[in-house]
Amino acid sequence: MKLELRGITKRFGPLVANDHIDLVVEEGEIHALLGENGAGKSTLMNVLFGLYTADEGTILLDDEVREFDGPGDALRAGIGMVHQHFMLVPVFTVAENVMLGHEETRGAGLLDLDAAREHVVALSKRFGFGLDPDAVVENLPVGVQQRVEIVKALARDAKVLILDEPTAVLTPQETDDLMEIMRQLAASGTSIVFITHKLREVQEVADRITVIRRGAVVGTAEPTAPVGELADMMVGRAVSLGVDKAPPQRGEETFHVSDLTVIDGVGNRVVDGVSFSIAQGEILAVAGVQGNGQTELTEAILGVQESAGGSITLDGRELRGLRPDQVLTAGVGFVPEDRTVDGLVLDFTVAENLVLDLVSRSPYSKGVAMNLAAIRSNADERIDEFDIRTQGPAEEVGRLSGGNQQKVVMARELSRSLKLFVASQPTRGVDVGSIEFLHKRIVAERDAGTPVMIISTELDEVAELADRIAVMYEGTIVGIVDADTPREVLGLMMAGVPLETARERATQHEGDDQ
Repeated sequence: MKLELRGITKRFGPLVANDHIDLVVEEGEIHALLGENGAGKSTLMNVLFGLYTADEGTILLDDEVREFDGPGDALRAGIGMVHQHFMLVPVFTVAENVMLGHEETRGAGLLDLDAAREHVVALSKRFGFGLDPDAVVENLPVGVQQRVEIVKALARDAKVLILDEPTAVLTPQETDDLMEIMRQLAASGTSIVFITHKLREVQEVADRITVIRRGAVVGTAEPTAPVGELADMMVGRAVSLGVDKAPPQRGEETFHVSDLTVIDGVGNRVVDGVSFSIAQGEILAVAGVQGNGQTELTEAILGVQESAGGSITLDGRELRGLRPDQVLTAGVGFVPEDRTVDGLVLDFTVAENLVLDLVSRSPYSKGVAMNLAAIRSNADERIDEFDIRTQGPAEEVGRLSGGNQQKVVMARELSRSLKLFVASQPTRGVDVGSIEFLHKRIVAERDAGTPVMIISTELDEVAELADRIAVMYEGTIVGIVDADTPREVLGLMMAGVPLETARERATQHEGDDQ
């Protein structure tokens, strides 16, 4: 089925999220919609899927104008969508999830689960999905859950399939498997819209690329286009995608985590016996698929997690048991994974956010009164130093772009002398240009002799920044390896394969390819 969007415009008050967007996806084509977070990609697809109504523009399927009042209309027209956050019922089986919303019945109104199972088996065999229709979804790996979402769409006879940031929660091997599935679907005639901000994946799988910036189409490209050219289109200026850093000058190991355990509210060990050390002047990156204990690990270091056992020491001082403010005072700089929830007060000004954890200290306060002049002077310096694009220190931080909000958090944490710097998902939801700047600042902190720990689900970022890599899986560290460890080995470790086994499998795979 051919898809065409003409002049699609969607506004939210004064914000123009989509500005007269034209897009053509041919039958059997994998068309990548490339753009930074917030560029308008997902909004455009939500219009196509009937979740939003366009203010202007036309949707055509096989040259016929169509209008959708909701997702049901889009599904009936042959459009399926796999959302970034899966729309599955965890306690249902694969077959039950696939039939949900268009249940078949037999006899006295009973659900025909056998028909659903047969449908799952048939589609699974056709595309090599390997799905068990009776498996409970919550027991399946994330990559397999995504296949269930795809089968859901295909079971509704989807001729156009929208994949919204489909690799965000996948290991490298699961990403490769997904790309092969996409190629098979396209070969069978399915048209695919692949929404992403990851340049490498676009080049590997797309037939054509449309780049969106600030809600408008800025150009199209072939997958053979240089990565730098695609990045320039996304950002609107030349950017450097690599991290320029010298070999680490390691000093003394001053940060130690020993046998750390965190128990969640229902008694599960979400961090299970984790141990590692970081030296002055090196970056340890913690890699892994989201949800394998990374969040709880950083919260334990900061003192947010009370249900923790083991030891966390910095310069010989025990941090476990301290309050977050005491941990920060001990010399820890911390960038949380969700800046809008844990890193900023959105209604406060840029100047106020730049001293959130410093306001009680000199020179920012005098007794019970804030020293507004000192706060303003600090803001002017940090805005200039960190290239924060703002109308001024008095602007509310919630009005800034994601990249500039992250710069505010980073500027605040790096504006004091640190003994440890921890950054969780340091560039999540950040534009390519800001990523370049933030990476440079992280490396600069390492070069100043600070132990640095980053936690990232972006394997490319881990490989660029890390001096050593610790891979987490289900609350444990599978292994700690050098930064030049092959991507395939890291991917296997992210799936829980022990280090030596991962190396053996990767070597065997190389031999098979040759």
